[in-house]
Order: sequence, then C-alpha cells, then structure tokens
Amino acid sequence: MTSTLIDWTALHAPTVASLLLLLGVLAGDLAWQRSARLKVAAMAGGRHAGVMRWRTGVLLMVAGTVVFASLAFAVALGDPGTMAGIDTALAQELHERASPTLLQALATFTDLASQPWIVGGSLLVLFVLLLRGEWWLSLVWSVAQIGILPLSLGIKSLVERPRPLHSHGFVVEQGWSFPSGHAVSSIVFYGMLAYVLLRIVPSRWHRAIIAVTVALVGSIGISRILLQVHYLSDVMAGFALGLAWLVLCMACADWLRLRSLTKLR
Repeated sequence: MTSTLIDWTALHAPTVASLLLLLGVLAGDLAWQRSARLKVAAMAGGRHAGVMRWRTGVLLMVAGTVVFASLAFAVALGDPGTMAGIDTALAQELHERASPTLLQALATFTDLASQPWIVGGSLLVLFVLLLRGEWWLSLVWSVAQIGILPLSLGIKSLVERPRPLHSHGFVVEQGWSFPSGHAVSSIVFYGMLAYVLLRIVPSRWHRAIIAVTVALVGSIGISRILLQVHYLSDVMAGFALGLAWLVLCMACADWLRLRSLTKLR
C-alpha cells in the first residue's frame, strides 16, 4: 500500500505539489481571518493587538519542536519501516520519473532561498527598516536571520545524513542533508518579511501577503524534494525547526512593540 502510494506520488508529483500548496494557502487564509477577527475584538476593547496571540505562538513553537524532534529521531533510527524508508523510496522514484523540463525550471526557482539571495535580501530589508527608524524591529530581524544559521548548521553536523542521489545535473549540492537549509532559510526569511509587511503596509494587503508567503515557502520546500537534493523528512524538519524559530522571533517583536506602545500611553 505504501509503495503504491509513493509510486503514484512520484508519477503525479506536479499535481500533488499543487494540491499541497493549495491546502497550505487555504490554511493560511483561515489563520488570517481568525487573526483579523481577534484584532478587531482587541481594538474594540481598547487593547493593542499583536500579529499573533501568545497561546497560538506557544502552540506553534511546541508543535514545531515536537515534529522536528520526531523526525530527527526517525532519521537517526534509520529503520526502513519508518520515515527513513519512505524517504528513500520516494527519492528513488523521483530519480527515475522526474521530468527534465520540470527539473530545469525548479533549479532556477529554488535559488530564491539560496544563501546569496537570502543574505542580500536580509541586508536590503535591514537597510529599509533602519531608514524608517524601526530600531527594535531591525534588531529582531537581524537576530532572526543570523541566529538560525548556527542552529541549522550545528544539527546538520550532528546528524550527518548524506543527501539522496541527484545525478540529473541541473543542481549539485554538497554537505549534509538533514535538515534542509533552504526550508529553514525560506520560512524564516519570507516569514519574517511577511511579519514586517503586516506591520507597515495597509491592512487591505495583508490577506495577499499571507497567501503569497505560504505559496512561496511551500514551493521552495517542494522544489528541494523534486530536485532530489533533499529527502521529504529533511524539508519537513526544516520547516518545523524554522517555524519554531520564526514564531519565537515574531513573539519577541510583538512584545517589544506592545511594550513601547504601552509606555507612550
């Protein structure tokens, strides 16, 4: 049953990826609607509202940590009957079935989470925030982008998981596979960018910002799997780790903002 499902997934990879992205965007939209209702209620009560409620933040941090730890344990165990077996089977099927045209397109798209792009984008956003006088937000932005690097690289060195075979030639990656650095970087960079935009642009744009961010981050993660430079669990773990760190940074930024607003009252 599992083998049949993996074969079918590899054969219909673009369709499966599109459905997953659609589900992700719908989930993000539902989260935005709930957040908007809570913000209206807070403002009606004369309170300042953050981007995220603290209970939601705690839940997401715990969920991200638990998912990451579970995947790390499964990968370390290496049992073919667990996640490691699914990873290997899916990577093998994609290696045999993936379309060269699709791989060539994904090889270009996946660079949206490459180190040069993330570093350049981070410096540009920092420069804009400093120009606007957003001192505390600039600090949190810098900590978010820099702080995740030693954590991600340290875990890679600790786990030492080899990458799957990717001999198609469109992308060549070196280094350890778990967790996916592109997945971690994309969710932290684009997630924090969305947070910054939610803080400084009119509310009529907020829904679109959430949808684009979810679609972009999800697409980058899927591209790493289809390009066979990461296993499925590498990307899932990268997203889980990045989400926990992102929510922590967002919570710190919200706390600093609400603290400064309280002092002004």
